[in-house]
Amino acid sequence: MRIDKFLNAVNITKRRTVAQDMIASHVVLLNGNVVKASKNVEVGDTVKILYLKGEKVYEVLQIPTTKSTPKSKQHEYIKELS
Repeated sequence: MRIDKFLNAVNITKRRTVAQDMIASHVVLLNGNVVKASKNVEVGDTVKILYLKGEKVYEVLQIPTTKSTPKSKQHEYIKELS
């Protein structure tokens, strides 16, 4: 699954366009590397997001099969490392 779709599907961002803007601004890193929106996410990857007030790191546990997932199921797809 593309990283922009993944960020939206697991409720890290509210909209896919927000995810695409964040990726274009180089604040989203996949396994420590700046990526394009078309980069695929795999199980076991780490996603780091650099916010103004700090950073958050997530581990990908599972790839969603649907366009969106309920917030209550978010823990099944990602684990926050920091």
